[in-house]
Amino acid sequence: MSNIEDTIRDQIAKHPVILYMKGVPEMPQCGFSAKAVSCLQAAGVPFAYVNILAAPSIREKLPSISQWPTFPQLFIGGELIGGSDIVSELSASGELKTLLDAAVTGRAAG
Repeated sequence: MSNIEDTIRDQIAKHPVILYMKGVPEMPQCGFSAKAVSCLQAAGVPFAYVNILAAPSIREKLPSISQWPTFPQLFIGGELIGGSDIVSELSASGELKTLLDAAVTGRAAG
């Protein structure tokens, strides 16, 4: 059985787009998570998510792996993009859609 760090690294590697958030996309449990979900949904690219409120061990361990202290945390193509403010800025500039499409297309083609 793997430890929690292995589980997190496996989730990030397995999903081209994954959001660690409070709540679920249909019912975010904080405004920042809702903002990140809204940007992802506007881009129209499917994404995986982990509700950190239901997974306290992931909530505790992920900041030490990502070097990012707060949630939500968005990973695209295995790399941390950031929290809701960065996701919102990337969405407004159009860069988020480009990153998402590249990650999903790369995964589908690879």
